[in-house]
Amino acid sequence: MMNTKPSKETQEQALKVAKGTQKKGQSKEQTKLIAQGIEKGIAEYKKQQNKKSRERDKQRKQQLKTETVSSLGATSQTVETNVVNWGSKLPWALLIISWLGFALYLY
Repeated sequence: MMNTKPSKETQEQALKVAKGTQKKGQSKEQTKLIAQGIEKGIAEYKKQQNKKSRERDKQRKQQLKTETVSSLGATSQTVETNVVNWGSKLPWALLIISWLGFALYLY
């Protein structure tokens, strides 16, 4: 785990929230401690959001990879089907042509 210092913007936001919720008679030290807690909360929230974002990216990439593989598989399957269809029709076509040729030869 990296202990990075929160950005100035985060510190300012935390202090603003802490001052906004400050109670009467609360010392500056207590307000600073509350602001630090808020900073930690913001940092934790950002970590969670980054983690979720990375997970979504992984899922999206996996889905794209799966779609690509399945579309390539479907394309090769279509090519094989076309070859098989011609392969099954060709002998019948040759047989019919040969019989027509034989019939024409006799007449």
